[in-house]
Amino acid sequence: MLSKASLFKHRIVRRGLGVGAAIAMLLLSYLVYAWSVGLDTSDKIYTVKPGTTLKSFTRELHRDGLLPDRFSMVWLSYLRGQHRSLKVGEYRFKSGVSQRELLDIVTSGRSIQYALLIPEGWNFREVMQALNSAEKLEHTLKGLSANMVMEQLGKAGIHPEGRFFPDTYYYTAGTSDRVLMQQAFARMEQRLASEWAEREKDLPYKTPYEALIMASIVEKETGVPQERPEIAGVFVNRLRIGMRLQTDPTVIYGVGESFDGNLRRRDLRRDTPYNTYTRKGLPPTPIAMPGGDAIHAALHPAKTEHLYFVSRGDGSHYFSSTLKEHQNAVVKYQLGGKK
Repeated sequence: MLSKASLFKHRIVRRGLGVGAAIAMLLLSYLVYAWSVGLDTSDKIYTVKPGTTLKSFTRELHRDGLLPDRFSMVWLSYLRGQHRSLKVGEYRFKSGVSQRELLDIVTSGRSIQYALLIPEGWNFREVMQALNSAEKLEHTLKGLSANMVMEQLGKAGIHPEGRFFPDTYYYTAGTSDRVLMQQAFARMEQRLASEWAEREKDLPYKTPYEALIMASIVEKETGVPQERPEIAGVFVNRLRIGMRLQTDPTVIYGVGESFDGNLRRRDLRRDTPYNTYTRKGLPPTPIAMPGGDAIHAALHPAKTEHLYFVSRGDGSHYFSSTLKEHQNAVVKYQLGGKK
């Protein structure tokens, strides 16, 4: 039989356990609520820098009023094994996101993405201008010459024109501009190699690089996408018979940055390595960044007898097989009917 003192102690322990259990249940209920309730977020961008811990990041979110406390998300991260998985980047959280969803976002690296667009037909100078103006990039190539840029990319001695695939490239804050350019270079090499492996037979190109040069000319000459194979067919026919390509975009490229938008007769007569009116064959390098369709057209040209084309003035072209037909088309579409 227990003494009165022993009974009193036993009751105290039982009450203590009861209170502890009640507190634990209240805490658990609060945590379940805190982890699940939608948070009132704002448009503020939160940056996770290298070395930031989940505890310090949680404190920042609590100071800004995003989290109701400083401990519930930390405890959740330990329960889910995510306490060491915080990813560097910039984050913006949609309104109503729960702590569970927020924790998944910052530990999976679904940070804000920025975009760099390289349009089809841009030249290397235009690509670098866009790259140097891109926000949130780490600019390591700014101010470097073309040769130095290629050295930084590990491609020393390679001419940069035509080597970067036109596309939209996504990146997170702090990404190096070298990374994007290396991606674009690799994409172009992969696409060119793939198209070259499936090329038509008996094309007048000795190397994939010559096909890339042709693709860049097709890209610059094309105003209507479906005409690319036909334009490529004209130039391929000219190469086969040793006829000069006589394409204005190559002349303009040879004029360089001094070109003011008006191609003059003296420009057509001035001999440069890129003047296809004065020189036979392909120019020494591409003149722009060709897209996938232009590369495909250069390696799968239309089977045609056409040797000429002239702009109709609406982006499309009139194609001819004889010089006389071509001259008549020039009169009609370029000279307003006046010879």
